[in-house]
Amino acid sequence: MASPTGAHIIAHALRDLGVPVLFGIVGIPVVEIAEQAINLGIRFIGFRNEQAASYAASAYGYLTGRPGVCLVVGGPGVLHAMAGIGNSHANAFPLLILAGSSETHLVSKGAFQELDAISLLTPHTKLSIRPPSLESIPDIVQTAYRTSWYGRPGTGFVDLPADIIQGAVEDAEEIQVANIVPEAPKGGAEEAKLSRIAQLLKNAKAPLVVIGKGAAYARAEGAIRELIDKSQVPFLPTPMGKGVVADSHPANTASARSTALKEADVILVLGARLNWILHFGDAPKWNPSAKFIQVDISADEIGKNRGDGELGIVGDIEVVVSQLVRALGSWRYNTSSSDYIKHLESAKAKNEAGAAKKAKEHKTPMTYARAFDVIKNTIHGISPPQDAGVVYISEGANTMDISRSIFPVEYPRLRMDAGTYATMGVGLGYAIAAHAAYNGPSAEGSAGPKGNKKIVALEGDSAFGFSAMEVETMARYNMDILIFVMNNGGVYHGDSDDANTWLTMQKKTHEGVKEGGLRSTSLGWEVGYEKVAEACGGKGFVARTPEELETATREGFKSESVCVVNVMIEAGSAKKLEFGWQASSSKKPKKGAKL
Repeated sequence: MASPTGAHIIAHALRDLGVPVLFGIVGIPVVEIAEQAINLGIRFIGFRNEQAASYAASAYGYLTGRPGVCLVVGGPGVLHAMAGIGNSHANAFPLLILAGSSETHLVSKGAFQELDAISLLTPHTKLSIRPPSLESIPDIVQTAYRTSWYGRPGTGFVDLPADIIQGAVEDAEEIQVANIVPEAPKGGAEEAKLSRIAQLLKNAKAPLVVIGKGAAYARAEGAIRELIDKSQVPFLPTPMGKGVVADSHPANTASARSTALKEADVILVLGARLNWILHFGDAPKWNPSAKFIQVDISADEIGKNRGDGELGIVGDIEVVVSQLVRALGSWRYNTSSSDYIKHLESAKAKNEAGAAKKAKEHKTPMTYARAFDVIKNTIHGISPPQDAGVVYISEGANTMDISRSIFPVEYPRLRMDAGTYATMGVGLGYAIAAHAAYNGPSAEGSAGPKGNKKIVALEGDSAFGFSAMEVETMARYNMDILIFVMNNGGVYHGDSDDANTWLTMQKKTHEGVKEGGLRSTSLGWEVGYEKVAEACGGKGFVARTPEELETATREGFKSESVCVVNVMIEAGSAKKLEFGWQASSSKKPKKGAKL
């Protein structure tokens, strides 16, 4: 029997850790690891860019609750994968990166793709490490895997020099064996603090529970649903916290968000950070006298911005919320005599009526709201939300911002977007990860009733361009993902709804005319994005009318291959250039203040 090589040992370590799928791009020398992994039954999904592969691995970690693993080459491969590392850190997604590197004896000599990745990545990862020997590989890989997962999730990085990968051990018995890493111990809260928090909620005139994606990651939906059902306290989900409690629940204040923020006086924040998404907890968006009670796995978040450090709890959300339910006992918020509830219901009615009116606006080209309404109604006719048969991936400023309130989900981990980092380019990688998590051979993900789920990606045309070639990845692995490209011909907005006007602008730019040419936000006129799917063996549709969009949605949903629907919507060239989340969170300097 031949002596096992480093590639063989690495692949065995991954198998012993229970890793079912490996995302990445191969090259010398890491191709040997991928081949050994395939031979051991680990699924390898090869991407067209390390950036998308690293995004996919991080999303897989979020969806399954165990670290996603990404394999890349050294040097430029590591640099490309840094996008996923940053995304993992910002969103607290567990990610393990394995990367090749040049031979150890060639360090500092200008070796092939030489890069001191350990020094580069140490500030951005939870652990960056290189095995000192072949025999130590299983322990090193297991340590990086566990470190990425335990505590606040993030990235573990293992640097694998070519001589480690290609080297062989003489005595196989000296090789350590990696072991399955159990879930981290789950901590709860002190009884005295729980009693104090319970009393604050009972005394509150306008209580509110904010549910973040950390609650979805923690699989805390059972405890949180019990809390809301028993207490009747209104709740507000963050964009990726949707579904922890069903969007259809009557206590959901998402359509009265501004009113909830302005009036709430005691806010229980579960797995969400008081960052830009929640306007830092600051007035005027929030009630200036409100108390914020944070429950988070990371002590670093407690007391941050408007959080109250004395009230915050470091612990597992499911455990802490279960304790809080017991501490509250039979208490129930009196919704019948609450002005706060009346204001919320009034705001809901007004905002939902406004949204319904926008959804039925007949214009050519279609508006975002009209297009999304057609897509939603068609999909719901095939797969109702209560069936949990659809996973929504959304990216692109307007596409993401508008669609989050239009597509309801009844269970957690059925919606992903650009997240805390507001990262453009994550969409197709996330879609592949979702397909692997819910429909792959191992199907480690869970969200609502069991069964395969249709992955639907809602992409802005700018966002789609970051990783469009991953459509070929989807086609290669028979992933029946449905992609809608919302084509307005620009970043945020396009230039014109008229072809001749756009061509005139293009000509002026070509001729160097300063006024009236294409702008920094310009993209091509009615680019044929659907042809990307067709070129890869999938289906492509162009939709200009609601009728065409309904047909394309229905056929695309039922398609067994990847499908891209190119949705022509209004350019919006006359609209103000802004992103809704940030536009309302900036503070004006005080009069007379010096900047």
